[in-house]
Amino acid sequence: MDLTATTTVLAPPEEVYAFWRRLEVLPQFMAHLEQVRTTGERTSRWRASAPFGRSVEWDAEVVDDVPGERITWTSVGDADVRNEGTVRFTPAPGDRGTEVRVTLRYDLPGGVLAQAVAKYFGEDPHQQLDDDLRRLKQVLETGEVVRSDGAPGGKRARGEFPQHAAQPLTREELAELRREEVPA
Repeated sequence: MDLTATTTVLAPPEEVYAFWRRLEVLPQFMAHLEQVRTTGERTSRWRASAPFGRSVEWDAEVVDDVPGERITWTSVGDADVRNEGTVRFTPAPGDRGTEVRVTLRYDLPGGVLAQAVAKYFGEDPHQQLDDDLRRLKQVLETGEVVRSDGAPGGKRARGEFPQHAAQPLTREELAELRREEVPA
């Protein structure tokens, strides 16, 4: 399965790249990721939820890394889900932030049948990627995933996303989110 999605974030490419490159933060906005753990300079261990209450795991290696521009990875070893992809960070036209473009390729366990069943149960991978990028934009622009208190299901229902409307962040909260020091 091949997926591509794009969003524009009101932040410079270097900042968006630096946020994404801290792989442990990806579950903050990728709803199906349960955990990403860095295991080396270019390696990591991933765990994601799958349909029917299952989880899948794999190891990944960054095979191309150009700070502020792109990150390319591939799964390695005996992955539950073989995958590879690239995320590109390019200046948006008119100096309006960063275009984030994600291209993924992966093999679903069970092939076409698994894909059809997943879509039937509301697990469309194209929509998931679009939703993940929408949440990335929200996290980087507001500091949290914006959801109404009445939003059903997902991480918010499990308490993993904030359960209140978006509020402006303090300078300290923004600095912590971006791992910057707050000027005195």
